[in-house]
Amino acid sequence: MSAQAFKQKNYWFYALGLLVALIVSLQSYMQAPKSYDGTKEYPRYNNYIIFKNSFEHLKSDENLYLLYENEHWDLYKYSPSFALMMAPFWYLPDSIGLFLWNFLNVIVLFFALSKIQFPSFKFKLLAHLFILPEVFTSMQNSQSNILIAGLMILGFVYAQKDEIGKACLFILVAAFIKPFALCAFVPFIFFPGKLKMVGWSLFFTVLLLFLPLLVVSFSSLITQYENWYVLLQMDHTTSYGYSVLGWLNTWFGLEPAKIGVLLVGVLLLLIPLVKLRLYTNSTFQLFMLSSVLLWVILFNHKSESPTFIIAVSGIALWFFTQPKIEKLDLLLVLFAFLFTCLIATDIFPRFIRKEWAEPYAWKVFPCILIWLKVNIDLLRMKPAFSAKSESPK
Repeated sequence: MSAQAFKQKNYWFYALGLLVALIVSLQSYMQAPKSYDGTKEYPRYNNYIIFKNSFEHLKSDENLYLLYENEHWDLYKYSPSFALMMAPFWYLPDSIGLFLWNFLNVIVLFFALSKIQFPSFKFKLLAHLFILPEVFTSMQNSQSNILIAGLMILGFVYAQKDEIGKACLFILVAAFIKPFALCAFVPFIFFPGKLKMVGWSLFFTVLLLFLPLLVVSFSSLITQYENWYVLLQMDHTTSYGYSVLGWLNTWFGLEPAKIGVLLVGVLLLLIPLVKLRLYTNSTFQLFMLSSVLLWVILFNHKSESPTFIIAVSGIALWFFTQPKIEKLDLLLVLFAFLFTCLIATDIFPRFIRKEWAEPYAWKVFPCILIWLKVNIDLLRMKPAFSAKSESPK
């Protein structure tokens, strides 16, 4: 196979994903157990244990949302449908299941990025390398955020291609893991087939809602959804996380009302949609997706370091798809690579991470600046620019 054919088939990136999943899985599996509360120790891939054991609790008609301290640390916070989706992993030994889980996450994201039109192979490669530190960070926590990022991008890609059924399925699967993924429907305003979108969304919502009926009774499933609702209500605590709220609190000592900050964020997110004449411009559409991917992290009071693969994927889509890069954009991206992507790694000394970066939520600050710049770019874009790049069919 020629080098050019290898590039076109994206094997470089799939091989990279395989290698990363293998390295991180081996590291997580072989590391000594960790204590999260100073007492009982749990495997380093604790989140994977939570995910896979949720299927056992579901089919055994046990409350998914209790703390099973003999099995893992922390609570299961996802839908009953996601518990059913984890069934194949429950039957596998951890050594194999953990690798397959990590590989599934990264391959979905890399597959989604392969569907994006980058100006060149070099830009596509740089985009993958840019997000790689966040891929490692999320994967080392055996989280689902890489998968969420990939599914949200795939929803956009297939909506652009007018394959509305696939687009709705990908977004709703993501939403049944983390509900904020529903924000990926925002760019659908650009595309035809609104009625099809509503129809497919209703169909897949009903399907996913009742999918666990394959292993539980109807009454048990309703009870699980009631328990999930109670947990989500309790989870809305006073924590600010690595969000705009966290930044305002740690930098300026402010404690603004969450709903007020959220409403301001929604307004800023939607303001660019006034540019009706740019709705068919594929660059405008892609920048809006980037804005959404950043927004769901910046305005989520539960954002933590492993969730930033979603925001950083948005940055990569905005920056590396530009045919001409401004100096300010380059400076912002270098700033983000240093203080968002690398700040949580061992590249920075521990005292910097623990005494400066984490307490002052430095990880979120570059993303705030870039999100504002993305919005400015959306508002500055001229209708005449749309002739340069129309939505792919």
